Amino acid sequence: MRRYGKHTDEDDVRVRPNRKGNRPRTNIRPKHEDAADGMVLTVDRGRLTCLVGDRIVMAMKARELGRKAAVVGDRVALVGDLSGQKDTLARIVRIAGRTSVLRRTADDDDPYERVVVANADQLAVVTALADPEPRPRLIDRCLVAAYDGGLTPLLVLTKSDLAPPDKLLELYGDLDIPYVVTSRAELESGEAVERVRAELDGKVTAFVGHSGVGKTTLVNALVPEDRRRSTGHVNAVTGRGRHTTTSALALPLSGDAGWVIDTPGVRSFGLHHVDPSRVIHAFPDLEPGTANCPRACSHDEPDCALDAWVAEGHADPARLYSLRRLLATRERHEGD
Repeated sequence: MRRYGKHTDEDDVRVRPNRKGNRPRTNIRPKHEDAADGMVLTVDRGRLTCLVGDRIVMAMKARELGRKAAVVGDRVALVGDLSGQKDTLARIVRIAGRTSVLRRTADDDDPYERVVVANADQLAVVTALADPEPRPRLIDRCLVAAYDGGLTPLLVLTKSDLAPPDKLLELYGDLDIPYVVTSRAELESGEAVERVRAELDGKVTAFVGHSGVGKTTLVNALVPEDRRRSTGHVNAVTGRGRHTTTSALALPLSGDAGWVIDTPGVRSFGLHHVDPSRVIHAFPDLEPGTANCPRACSHDEPDCALDAWVAEGHADPARLYSLRRLLATRERHEGD
């Protein structure tokens, strides 16, 4: 049944009033061409601390970003109050593409993938040589996450005054991973700090390690307390910084020589999200040998072409063993 006459125009059409009194939804999003560039330093219950120029700005994520979340290290665009003054709040309207991503899951059966850090150049895996004892399987898992996410790994071995590093270094020698060995005395004297800092110069480095290995002690030595205080969030009621080991925090090295991202201590490092085909990219001497592998080859099965490639002398067998050991970490519990 026709409701209106044969010749209708806009004045003839009845428009249903908007009961909420707001504008109708639209797919057109604002461009925010005047947005300022910034970097996410830490995330605390929906509030993001960002560095915009030389100012620390508190911000929240714009609704138009949907479910996309910003993490520490993300390069973002912000609008609103960018003064950095107390009780002001800006808005993150864009998140730039990421050059690298450090991801983990709670365990290997958990499909929920958590992005820990974005845009880091390298991953410093901190482990003690004693007290607590090294956990090679956890180190392997961190290395796999680094290779998968596009980060260069760095081994930082602490407490060498309690145990020698030779055995652990031999385990990772074929991977050609750079490393730094430190002792408690060297940390106190500052000698170890300078050696570690030399590996961080000009880079964004995420630090990871389980509790008790000396990760936070090392980060504190690398970043002066006044720089931590100016960057970290301080609770107005307790007077204490919220960040101890509960959330990731990006800290600038003095002299603008790079960034250190301190992450919470980990008990496990799930690898549910890892695609084995991406890990092989960290082994450029082995990657050409995968050309004749069967489709979806795990590189650790009878038909894998890498066996013949290595047998023909194209690569060191120890490198293939190292690759397969890392790939097999997904099948083993990190406490093994």
